[in-house]
Amino acid sequence: MATGQRGVTVWFTGLSGSGKSTIARAIETKLRKRGCQFEMLDGDIIRTNLTKGLGFSKEDRDENIRRIGFVSHLLTRNGVIVLVSAISPYRAARDEVRDRIDDFVEVFIDAPLDVCEERDVKGLYKKARTGEIKQFTGISDPYEAPLNPEVHCRTDLQTVEESADQVIGQLEALGYLATAAAVA
Repeated sequence: MATGQRGVTVWFTGLSGSGKSTIARAIETKLRKRGCQFEMLDGDIIRTNLTKGLGFSKEDRDENIRRIGFVSHLLTRNGVIVLVSAISPYRAARDEVRDRIDDFVEVFIDAPLDVCEERDVKGLYKKARTGEIKQFTGISDPYEAPLNPEVHCRTDLQTVEESADQVIGQLEALGYLATAAAVA
């Protein structure tokens, strides 16, 4: 564990296929090299464990985010860097979590819908467009982009490494991580 590490929840939000988990994994590698204590909470994994049984209604999605936020809060207050990768489509639910967690950094992983659809290896967008999947964010359900995220990554214009470095740079600027020069 990094001595004197401050806990923080780094909340990656964006459409399915925008690159949330990919960038979070790249940051995970960088944090591991620095000797940081961290946990990764990926939306897909959370839905098969912590929030199994919840559907995709607005109420269920909000409850999903509340539960992820609760776990994030516990870890953060105990000095852990928490990387949350969850679509979290509703601004109010994300703001509710932000209000509960003192150390919170919102990262908007932004890519145009057509780019997200091109990246869709599971074929979810295609199923949503044919009506096979109901309440799919970006197609039949809304996504409310953050108004003032601490970090805004444009994954259609940046490499994974550039996006990860942008997030790390912001965590350094906010005092959650020592600067790269201090780490070397």
